[in-house]
Amino acid sequence: MSNPSIHATSSDEQSALARPIVTLSSVTKTFGKGDTAVTALDNVSVAFREREFTVIMGPSGSGKSTMLHILAGLDTATSGSVTVEGTDLTQLNDDALTHLRRDRIGFVFQSFNLVPTLDARANIELPLLLAGKTADKTWKAQIISTLGLEDRLSHKPSQLSGGQQQRVAIARALLMQPAVIVADEPTGNLDTAASREVLGLLRQAVEQFGQTVIMVTHDHRAAAVADRVVVVRDGHVVADLIHPTTEEIAQVA
Repeated sequence: MSNPSIHATSSDEQSALARPIVTLSSVTKTFGKGDTAVTALDNVSVAFREREFTVIMGPSGSGKSTMLHILAGLDTATSGSVTVEGTDLTQLNDDALTHLRRDRIGFVFQSFNLVPTLDARANIELPLLLAGKTADKTWKAQIISTLGLEDRLSHKPSQLSGGQQQRVAIARALLMQPAVIVADEPTGNLDTAASREVLGLLRQAVEQFGQTVIMVTHDHRAAAVADRVVVVRDGHVVADLIHPTTEEIAQVA
């Protein structure tokens, strides 16, 4: 696990260490028109690098969730470009964007988003089934073992705790071997122990599986497990910290 006690430094020092997986270039997002228009993101440029755990933080209404939705292809930018592995999402039609989201972006949500009528195994395999693909048995076994789900595969979501449901969601995201996993307040519905467990699993996804993770959270302690914290306020990136402490995060978030 990375050491969160390292003092925050400029992200420029790490920019050359890994290639960008997701890049926002001069992205603006405006909701509404005329006098009622609200600018959620204002000319934002930021890159998210491979094998990095990045947290996006900011007060309510800061634009952090809008940023996550746009970089994941769940919403469109008013202007600017968004690329995932070099593919510009703003140039894709609806079908192509749907396929890219399914194949290259893994999602972990606060509400788990599991299908209640399917058991854990079927929920984990669902994106592959929808894509008409077959899971790599070795990879699937490794994920299930790492996440400790071997004895829960036949259980439906209602038979699982919140932490176990989120583990299933993480396994589902990892199975597709996506370019990036986006996590929207993944610990929001969990108690302290389960939250710590889920954060550890996301940390493990980066370190053991070489995954790229981008997570939105309002929890300073949760953010401290990340490699990097991007702070958004009033639609702008106001801080970009590498391995900050909880105290350093609290000073700017």
